[in-house]
Order: sequence, then structure tokens, then C-alpha cells
Amino acid sequence: MEIGFIGLGKMGMNMVTRLRQQDHRVIVYDRAANLVKEAEEKGCIGASSLEDLVSKLSAPRAVWVMVPSGAPTEETIDTVSGLLDREDTIIDGGNTKFHDDLRRASNLQSMGLHYVDAGTSGGIWGLQIGYCLMVGGEKAPVNRLEPIFTTLAPPNGWAHVGGHGAGHYVKMVHNGIEYSMMQSYAEGFELMSKSSYNLNLPQIADLWMQGSVIRSWLLELGASALKEDPKLEKLKGFVQDSGEGRWMLMDAIEKDVPVPTLSTALFTRFRSRQEESFAEKMLAALRNAFGGHSVKR
Repeated sequence: MEIGFIGLGKMGMNMVTRLRQQDHRVIVYDRAANLVKEAEEKGCIGASSLEDLVSKLSAPRAVWVMVPSGAPTEETIDTVSGLLDREDTIIDGGNTKFHDDLRRASNLQSMGLHYVDAGTSGGIWGLQIGYCLMVGGEKAPVNRLEPIFTTLAPPNGWAHVGGHGAGHYVKMVHNGIEYSMMQSYAEGFELMSKSSYNLNLPQIADLWMQGSVIRSWLLELGASALKEDPKLEKLKGFVQDSGEGRWMLMDAIEKDVPVPTLSTALFTRFRSRQEESFAEKMLAALRNAFGGHSVKR
């Protein structure tokens, strides 16, 4: 099958490589010309601009957008939609807020264009393992794109989960669960790191991968990280978030659904970015003020 692909970052490059491994015709564009050249070396057809990319595709066209969420995705889709013809399809594979999918789909439908949102999980390992794809949109364009999804995903690794926005909605919840799982592992390993037993954390992480009820791919990645740096001395405890946890929390509040584990995991990430928390300084000041408790100056 033929597809246009915009965005050749870590995931994008691996995705086009995987597509070429099964001989799909892939036309690529990225603002970084060296990345386009790298993709050409993998068998892709390079484009010098978005206009050039569209001109090299046959109707009905399919263009996959894999750029950072927010303004970059919005601007790219706005530009590409003005270059396409009726019955062409735009696929957003990034981490977009599902409300934006609904708005975009409506706007593109008025132009005669199809819109598919594809929540994509797999990270930098997707090239070898495949990408779990959570796909939202109309049935007809999704069915037409089935060869692309089947190539990118492992066996049984993609599904059409619902209408416009459903793919990114399911991916949002997926990432919220991911936040909570990561936090649970982090807390358990911190406690063990302070045990008087002098525990071998890499060994325990690997042990838990052998049939335990808490085994997972995340734990496997944690075991690898601990083998490389048992005390994680090469890292700072600074943890970013890409937005999905916030969106899930807001959606849960709107629906009166308690998500305390996600809330704690998300707020812990916020705390990790502060050298010193004003709130904790305030706690110290209050304890000193009412009880004369010692403080560090």
C-alpha cells in the first residue's frame, strides 16, 4: 500500500522503517533534511515539502502525521488538508486530545476529507516488537488502511475502537494506567533500596519477571535500567508528563470517576521538577511557628 508520512522523529523513523520492511510505498517529509535522507536510505521516497509529498501520492491519498502534539500537529493538518482532494485521509498518530479529534474530523468532513485518529503505543521498541494501535474514525477509511495498521502492529495488535476521537481517548486512558503502574514500581523499589537487607534490585526485578503476578514489559525495562545502573546514580529524578494523565484526570472529574492512583502519580511528577517545594517550606515554617520544631536554614 502507499502512504505519506510526516514526521521522522524516534518513533516516526522506526515506523516508516517497519512499513518498508513489508514493501509499502512510503513518501516521507520532515523539516530536517538529514532525516529525510536517512529514510530514503531505508527505501522511502523523500519529499522536499508538504506540497511535494502530496504530489507524489496517488488518489485516494493517505497521509500519516507523526509530529509533536498541540500546535505542530494542528498546523501540519491545517496545511496538508488544504493540499488534499475529496476522499483523501489524514491519520493523526500522535498524542492528541480527543476533543481536538472531534473538532478536526468535523472540519475535514466539510472539505470531503476523512480523519482517522490512531493512538500509538510502543515507543522506541516498536520497530522490533510492533506498535499497539488504538484506531478511531469512520469504518470505510479505517478498513482501507488495514494493511498499514497490520504491518505496524504485532499480531492482534490493532483495533478499530470507535468513532472519531475514540482512538486517542483509549490511548489517553492507556497512558494514565501507565503513569500509575510506573509510580507503583517506583515506590516499591525505593522502599527496597532503603532496606537493611542490602537487596540486589536488578536481581529482584528480573526475578519478578519469571511468572510473578506483577510481571510486565515496564518491569522488564526497569530490570534493564537497574542492571546498567543499580543505584540509578546517572539519573536525576526529574519526570516530565506529555499531557494524557492530565486529560484523563480532567475527564474523570467531569464524569465523577475516582482516579486516586493516577492523581498521586501525576502530582508526584510535578513535585519531581521542583528543586525545593514552596509547600514543603511552608510546612517547615508552620511547624516551627506553632511548636518550635527545628528547621534547616
